[in-house]
Amino acid sequence: MSNKVFLSGNEAIARAAYAAGCSVASAYPGTPSTEILENIAKFKGEIDCEWSVNEKVAMEIGIGASIAGARALVCMKHVGLNVAMDPLMTYTFVGTSGGLVIVSADDPGMHSSQNEQDNRTLGKFAHCIELEPSDSQEAYDMVRGAWELSERTGAIVMVRMTTRTSHSASLVDLGEDGLKRGAVEVKPYVKNPRRTVAVPANAREMRFALEDRNRRLLEESEKSPFNRIEDGRSELGIITSAVAYEYVKEVFPEYRILKLGFTNPLPVRLVREFAASVKRVVVVEELDPVLCNAVRLAGVDVTPYKTELRMMELNVSRIRALRAELLGEALPAAPVQPVEAQSLPSRPPTLCAGCSHRGVFYTLSKLKTTVCGDIGCYTLGVVPPLSSMDTTICMGASIGNAFGMRKAGFKGRLAAVIGDSTFFHSGMTGLLDVVYNKGAVTVVVLDNRITGMTGHQQNPGSGKTLLGEETVQTDIAEVARGLGVKRVHTVNAYDLVELERVLSEELDCNEPSVVVAYGPCVIAAKKLAGAIPHAVDPSKCKTCGACFRLGCPSIVRGERLANGRYASRIAPAACIGCGLCSQVCKFGAIASTGVPKA
Repeated sequence: MSNKVFLSGNEAIARAAYAAGCSVASAYPGTPSTEILENIAKFKGEIDCEWSVNEKVAMEIGIGASIAGARALVCMKHVGLNVAMDPLMTYTFVGTSGGLVIVSADDPGMHSSQNEQDNRTLGKFAHCIELEPSDSQEAYDMVRGAWELSERTGAIVMVRMTTRTSHSASLVDLGEDGLKRGAVEVKPYVKNPRRTVAVPANAREMRFALEDRNRRLLEESEKSPFNRIEDGRSELGIITSAVAYEYVKEVFPEYRILKLGFTNPLPVRLVREFAASVKRVVVVEELDPVLCNAVRLAGVDVTPYKTELRMMELNVSRIRALRAELLGEALPAAPVQPVEAQSLPSRPPTLCAGCSHRGVFYTLSKLKTTVCGDIGCYTLGVVPPLSSMDTTICMGASIGNAFGMRKAGFKGRLAAVIGDSTFFHSGMTGLLDVVYNKGAVTVVVLDNRITGMTGHQQNPGSGKTLLGEETVQTDIAEVARGLGVKRVHTVNAYDLVELERVLSEELDCNEPSVVVAYGPCVIAAKKLAGAIPHAVDPSKCKTCGACFRLGCPSIVRGERLANGRYASRIAPAACIGCGLCSQVCKFGAIASTGVPKA
């Protein structure tokens, strides 16, 4: 009897962890990997799971659990693996005791990321076994078997997901025992510093052991059930993996395919066998030519092509273009869009109506401040009309970037803006560096007590764990004082007068300072229900446009006045009554309606 359920790739991974007897799961939320831990948390504590403060800590938690003999899972988006590489690179020398599985979710096309990187390169660099699911069923099967593979070989297993495989849903057969909790005993810990203490004398021995392990992994790759040859016409043979396989199956259904799921180390004998069975070989993959280069190193002549597949997310149209190039066929005509679809207006990204970040960016712009930004909802401060962000590089970089600009001789008002979760993730060390090195940077922490952009996950400032349990609520202002900052202020993010007063003083103070601008995320705090919207009195509106400079999506064009210009109007369904618009209106044209939303 089978148990078939409809699951996204992320949900399938959570189910696999449960069924495989995973004991510990840690992660930092990041699209497209976030839902894995959120779904593991639904197993009501049967897997010890946590939101770690950053990916490095998450990796260290997983490594500690593995050393203690437990099966561990560590999840993160692609850029998170950059943060976690330090412990990963050493633990790959040590080798696993309990199985260690890493899920790295890449984001081709940068749907929600600051760069596009292919983490198969990092997995290979770290000597990990690499598994690449093409759909939810394979995500389940590969992850479920990954712990046994890790424990048997001593290698870390990296499961490389992408946005498409993480978020697309399909039917998954969990198997007869798929709804049961895996009964896997934690291996007893055996003290052995020679194996687990990576000082140079021990690490040299580990290095040779690592090479022996890599040679054994080649055999694992050759016999893996996740690699298979699918028969077809031999004029063309296609080697592919992950979601690229799904597009290849749709566009090249009649040709032979080598579908690789266990991609590092490469199954060299299988690749050569496949190449010998076809007239020419093409490698189709998403992003970097990782497979292509490995296949060429195996001595296989790979047919080059000009169709661009190295950047952005793959789709059927691009693979059809490849077919047209390889086979000399005409491209199919593009479907004609209906007129209404062609004329739909674009919806630019913007901060939510009532967002507590808006007033800060409005004020910084008014004060003509150069702003080094960070990763989060507040990156949208760069969007007009706020236009109040100058740099965004990576998590926690805002403070170091601002300090670097100061060191380079930058004059004028300069602020580093960072969110509360990002401050805990990697902002504290940057602030400590400013204090220690006698810098003059004003750090503005946008404190909404939640990890907003990835879907409202808890963090050390929210006072709750992943499981919703009450815990210590870390006070950012106290942390700043503990790091040695003398000038620390906490302000109401919706009070524009106070914001302007405090920011003016701190931006000109010429010493380290921290301004914590507090205001809850209106969605996470459920401020929409019961909110009292504002409204514009057209008889008082002077059409000056001051309210539009807030960039609030609830403020729209209203009725046409006698002067030919349009009065502002506030859409009551969107407004949450934050009051910023009434504060910027000099003519008293905007006020609360006094009527709460139903």
